[in-house]
Amino acid sequence: MNTDLFGVPEPVSSGPRIFSVSEITRSVRNALESQIGTVWVEGEISNYRKQASGHQYFTLKDDGSQLSCVLFQRPGMWRKQVALSDGMCVQVRGALTVYEARGQYQLNVQLVQPAGAGLLQARFEALKRKLDAQGLFGAERKRPLPILPTMLAIVTSPTGAALRDMLNILTRRAPWVRVIVSPVRVQGDGAAEEIANAVEELNRFTEFGLRAVDLIIVARGGGSAEDLWAFNEEVVAHAIAASEIPVMSAVGHEIDFTIADLVADLRAPTPSAAAELAVPDRAELMRRLDGLAALARRHLLLAVEQARARLSWAVRSELFREPQLRTTEAAQRLDGAVNALQRATGELLEAMRRRLREGAGKLRPQQAAQMLAAARVSLAALQKQIDARSTSVLSERGQQLRRLGQVLRVLSPEATLARGYTMTSDSSGGIIASARSVESGARLVTHFRDGRVNSTAD
Repeated sequence: MNTDLFGVPEPVSSGPRIFSVSEITRSVRNALESQIGTVWVEGEISNYRKQASGHQYFTLKDDGSQLSCVLFQRPGMWRKQVALSDGMCVQVRGALTVYEARGQYQLNVQLVQPAGAGLLQARFEALKRKLDAQGLFGAERKRPLPILPTMLAIVTSPTGAALRDMLNILTRRAPWVRVIVSPVRVQGDGAAEEIANAVEELNRFTEFGLRAVDLIIVARGGGSAEDLWAFNEEVVAHAIAASEIPVMSAVGHEIDFTIADLVADLRAPTPSAAAELAVPDRAELMRRLDGLAALARRHLLLAVEQARARLSWAVRSELFREPQLRTTEAAQRLDGAVNALQRATGELLEAMRRRLREGAGKLRPQQAAQMLAAARVSLAALQKQIDARSTSVLSERGQQLRRLGQVLRVLSPEATLARGYTMTSDSSGGIIASARSVESGARLVTHFRDGRVNSTAD
């Protein structure tokens, strides 16, 4: 049995099968979509046009052929689209099909990237895996940025707009910060080596007797993947990782990611954002300082009031005002107790002598001598008891007097003055306990630990 071009059996008796144009076109379309499907194609854009609907039409060509392409606008399909124009060399991914209305095969494009971007992405991923295995991306090696830097360095192009934006923000937010600009090329051959050398030289400032910077910012403005590639080089990654000074990366726009971003201690989405993150805002800092000053003032006033209250209580206490009188009264009470004990002892002895004299006349001489001897022994023992008791009482009273004297010395005005307090009196020696009792022009005497100072109230 014979078959046609597309594998359809031909009838034996009726002759060749006749296809319609639509059937042929649909068969070609099915063959392309099933046997080729999605492909990557590289070429130069020509005949580019963009419709009001957002759909983009262009021809992809090389030296020998051309291919019609269409990129349909589909909301949410791309996070980032390459701006297309005639003459661009691009790589496109899409499904090969046939536009049946014209019988023309075309590529329904799904993704467009600049020619060479695929190779760059492969190099990026390979280096990323290598450095990750070496531990350069580990969170444990990330260092915190200084809270209040006073000197920072910016490694960037001296002519770029990114540097001007950063300097304007730093001047507005933290005018006290000194900024060192380390000029380098940020794209092209040799740019990566210049960036790495700049980071290394900033880390060696102290070797030349210069003050070390607090923070290094590696920055450049936006650009294509090729423009930013210097920040994807291994030499830059190792220089940032080896830096003893914290490093912030601020390369390109928010959607751009580089190897430098992954190695740095902090990634800023843009150079301007890096300037914002690097230093505190002066206005916010002043508000915080004012708040802390007010809090410290309240605590100080409270402490002063508490000290004044304690001093006022001490001044009003009787012990503070009349320590000598208290000491004298205690000494007098002790003297009175000693005198009373002596009188009682004398009266007891005199009574015993009287009883002995009265009994002696009633006894025979021999008995009297015996009783007198016994009485003398008893009297001697009693005398010892009285002496011992007197000594004990006197010792106890002496200890009480010494303890009272120690308390009086601790609470005396002299001891209070020795602890750093002062005492103010009027010209006649009267203690002043309240400021309201002092009239303007009054003569005042302030007592210190080592002297006194005269003054006049105003």
